[in-house]
This record gives sequence, C-alpha cells and structure tokens, in this order.
Amino acid sequence: MRTFITPQVFVLLHIRRFLLAVCLVTLAVGPAAAQDAAANSATPTVSADPFGRETPRSTVSGLIDALAQRDYNRAANYFDLPVQSDARVMAGASELAQRLQRLLDSGGTLLPFARLSNEPSGRVDDDLPVDRELAGDLKGNAGEAPILLTHRTVDDRAVWRISHETIRELMATPTPAATASPVSEAVGFSVAGAPVEDWALLIGLAALSFVVLRMLAAAALAVMRRGITDPDSNGAYRFFHAALPPLSLFVSVMIFYAWAERLQVAIVARQTLLRYAGGVAAIALVWFLLRLVDAVADVAIARMHRRSRRQAVSVVTLLRRAAKILLLVFSIVAVLDTFGIDVTTGIAALGIGGIALALGAQKTVENLVGSVTVIADRPVQVGDFCRVGDVIGTVEDVGIRSTRIRTNDRTIVTIPNGDFSSRQIENYAKRDRFLFNPVIGIEYVGPAKLREAVSIIEDVLFSHDQVSNDGPRARFSNFGDSALEIEIFAYITVTDFAESTAIRQELLLTIYERLADVGIGIAFPTRTLFIAPVAQGDDDDNGAAPAVPTQTI
Repeated sequence: MRTFITPQVFVLLHIRRFLLAVCLVTLAVGPAAAQDAAANSATPTVSADPFGRETPRSTVSGLIDALAQRDYNRAANYFDLPVQSDARVMAGASELAQRLQRLLDSGGTLLPFARLSNEPSGRVDDDLPVDRELAGDLKGNAGEAPILLTHRTVDDRAVWRISHETIRELMATPTPAATASPVSEAVGFSVAGAPVEDWALLIGLAALSFVVLRMLAAAALAVMRRGITDPDSNGAYRFFHAALPPLSLFVSVMIFYAWAERLQVAIVARQTLLRYAGGVAAIALVWFLLRLVDAVADVAIARMHRRSRRQAVSVVTLLRRAAKILLLVFSIVAVLDTFGIDVTTGIAALGIGGIALALGAQKTVENLVGSVTVIADRPVQVGDFCRVGDVIGTVEDVGIRSTRIRTNDRTIVTIPNGDFSSRQIENYAKRDRFLFNPVIGIEYVGPAKLREAVSIIEDVLFSHDQVSNDGPRARFSNFGDSALEIEIFAYITVTDFAESTAIRQELLLTIYERLADVGIGIAFPTRTLFIAPVAQGDDDDNGAAPAVPTQTI
C-alpha cells in the first residue's frame, strides 16, 4: 500500500512537537542540563556519524542527498551490509543504490520529511519491532514492498540503515526497462540530481492547481458580492473573503500530495518538493488563521463601537496582536523544521529569555492583567462618572496599560490598570435613582403648625410623579438651635444626574412655596445677645455713663 502524509497530519505533527518542546523546556531544562553535564563528565564522548544516520529522518535525507549527487559509493553506506570495508561489498552496495533509485523513480515512494521520525529511537507506535522503522514502499515481485530501516551499532555508534529484508527485495526485483541504464548515464539536462522535465512537471502541477483554485475562489466571491447588498457588513461574506485565498493554497498542496507520488518522476525531485510542500501547507494554514483573526477582530471592533464600549476595543486589539505573534512563531518553527533545523534549542533559549523578560517587566504584565480584569469585570465604562480612591471624575479611556479620568477641575488623571483594578471604585453612573434627603428647618411655631408643615411636605412628595412611591416620608427629627428640623427621605426616579438636580430644585421650591402660603417661614440662624448693666462702682475715672441693657438679634 502506498503511504503519504497529508498537510493536516503535517501541521498536527508540528503542533505536537512545538508543545512537547515547550513542556520539556519548562519542566526539565534545569535538571536535564545537570544530568547531561554529569553524563558527559562520566562517559567518553562519541563523535557524530559522518553520514548522519542517527535518526530515520536524517538517514533518508542523507540517502536522498547521495542519490541527488550520483554518489553511489556514499549511498552504499546507508545499506545494512556486514562488511562495508570490502571493495566487492561496496561495489555491490553501489549497485543496490542505483537499483533503489530506479525503482523509486518508476513509482516507488519514500515517506515525506515530516512523517519520518527525528528521534534516535525511531517511532514506538507503528506496530513494528523497536529496531525497525518504515521509510517507504517500492514495487516488488508481489506488488508493493515496504522499505524498512534497521537500528544497529556500527563503530560504537547507533545508526539507522536499510534492512536486510529490503536489500533482498531489491536484489530480487527487476528494474524497469525504461530506466534500466544507470542514472548517472541518463541523457538530458538535470537540476539538483533530477531531470529538469521532472522538476517542471511537479512545479507545474502545483502551480496549475493553485491558479485554478484561486480563480474559482475569486469567481465564487464575485458571485457572492453581487447577491449581497452590503458585503462589508455581511459576516458570511467576510468569512469567505478571508478564508478562500489561503484555503486555495492549502487545497492545492493537498492535490499536490495526492498526485505527486502517483507520477513516475525522479525520487529526488519528488521527495524534495514533498518536503517543502509541508512547509507551504503550514504557511497556508497560518495565512488562513491570520486573515480569520483580522476578520473576527474587525467585526468585534465594529460591534464594540456601536455599543459605545471603547475600552473593549483595546482588548480586542491586544488579543489580535497576541494571536498574530503566536501564529507567526508557529509558522517560523514549522518552516525551520522543514529545512531540517532543530528548533528545540531555540525554543529553550526563547523560554529562558521569556522568563528573564517577564521578571524585568512585572509591572507591564501586571497592568496588562489589570486591563483584562477591568474589561471583564466592567466596574466602569467610558463616560461614567465615578470615584476611584480619592480621584473623582469622568472616565475618558480604558487603555491596555492605564485608565484616564477627567476630573471636575478638567485635569486628566492616569491610573495604571494594575492599581486601578485593586482600588475601591464607586460608580455614580450606575445609580438607578437618586436619594432626596434634605433637612428642612422651620421657625419655632406651635405643635399644630408643625404638624401642618410635616403634612404639606409629605403631600408634595406623594404628588410628584418623579418621586418613588416606595415609602417617601417627612419626619420631625430634632429641636435645633434656631429651627424645628424636618428630615425628608425619598428617591428621585431618574438616572441622569443633571435631570435629578432639576427635580430636586423643583421639589425644594414647591415645599418652600407651600409653607409660605400657610405662614410657616424657613428658619435662619439667629442669636440673642444680652448686655449686662455696669455697676456704679465700676465707673471709670472719666465718669462715663453706665451701659444700657440692649438686645441684639
């Protein structure tokens, strides 16, 4: 059975590898470094394999490089032969390498780069013995036969090479007549070890599939645009407008994967383009997600503007940027892995650098977390009149780092969101009604007049349609120094502060008029001063007249 990897599997493999590397860096970078140092000090260092056969992936990559250079003597080192120092054995292995290339060129397949394990131990979940690894398929006498790698120790190094089973199949399989001559004797112009027509066929297939799909996507968008009155505000149109271009590229890569291995072209060209097609698939996926993030963010921002939630726009912008950064990091990791660059060390360095950066930017992180808390909890919104600590004013902006409040003195107070979220916040704009609680002081009158004054005030409260009917009351509360005090307790059923002040004024004026109509005056502070007469013996030497007792009010 022919085996090939789909772009979805490729992307999932990269995601799993990326997450695994992050977890390993977070949990074991310190202990692992100490253990490696101890192991290196206790165990003699073994030099790297000169042919790069440490993992199944590096073995297949090295074999393809040797075949591309027509270096069959080097390619012979990738076969599991007992004595490779013997000249006759090496000559036979070179012939095996040529036969393998002919069979692969005529329809055999190798697993794509991302499908091959990059671990020295190989895959342990493929239902094969631990010292065997599947590398592809070739056409044998009985149909397709697997290309297996075996794990053995050579010169004190554990390496992967083509197994005895595959060698026997190669020796027993006749090469196709069309490619029976050695590849090195092939006539025609070649690029990177493969005929130029094979490169043109594969690249043309990929380009043609993308162009056709892109034109179909453009036509579909044009039809949708004609059938929609306002395409820019239509969610379905915005989604397809964002999704179809990158999806065209992604689907074209899938078509390339499906057809490339069915073409009888040089394995060098096919394997090279399949290797980099996985990176293109990852880029297409990231492109799609970037456009999707922009489309969703634009819709959310427009909705926030319609609801006058300006502070939420800042959070949406922050989340958009963070998502884009993560997607770009993922695409860089995928592309580097496609080129065979080990990203584990780089991720470890980024993890350590990120920890150092976080320690040096604690306040910035605190303010970012505080901004998310303010937006999520929504204690205030832009335009609310509030008290934050000892600051009173109107909220003008809730940003990513800080909140700005315009005070009654028309100054701007900027409070970091980390501090803002931890303070006691009193939001006056959230009041559903206003308390009306003045104390009316009337002149000292008799009990009957006092009862009449209380009744008049209650009648004013009950008769006003903007005063809550939930128990408004007026009660004689105290004998003041210069007035009989009547306390009012009621609620004005409006939410606007300016409107509440107008109603408060109307109530006070009505009470004043009604009390004046019945002859009850509003008291004002008074004081009576008695001046005692001066005794005769206290006259001064000038014989001044004694003081006359007077009363001052």
